[in-house]
Amino acid sequence: MTEIGEPAPGFRLPDTEGREHSLPEGVPAVLIFTCNHCPYALAWHERIVEAARDYADRDVRFLAINPNDGERYPADSFEAMKERVDREQWPLPYLHDSSQHVAREYGARTTPDLFVVDAAGRIAYRGAADSDHADPSQNAAWLRTALDALLDGRAPDPAETEPVGCSIKWLA
Repeated sequence: MTEIGEPAPGFRLPDTEGREHSLPEGVPAVLIFTCNHCPYALAWHERIVEAARDYADRDVRFLAINPNDGERYPADSFEAMKERVDREQWPLPYLHDSSQHVAREYGARTTPDLFVVDAAGRIAYRGAADSDHADPSQNAAWLRTALDALLDGRAPDPAETEPVGCSIKWLA
């Protein structure tokens, strides 16, 4: 598991259109381990998407990553991912971690589980988007606080919160 302050593991994963993405260099990034079916991931989705839109002009890259076993959980299959992106307006790529290698490297535990990576490529924040998935007025406060701190040259406080959501559906 990757700890706060450690280098973020690199990766190359395809998005729903088949384009490969990797951890960007020289800019902050937000990695969201998420999926299509988890009620927690769905509850936080719009808040995270709004944050992606709000920080796009500040050179922050957002990447959603689905690590779930799509065979045992068809709602999380690559085909279902493509259908969802086609239906919705996503301002971020939705990546498929079919081997679950990236989720394991990061130590992701839930959907969602967020990792903020600073411009130097180190983990700066890990956890939930905010304190309550059921309260949209929270507006991804912990995520936004972490990003604002990084963009102002400070360390996020808090740097870690407990990720809350459904367990990742590991390959059998």
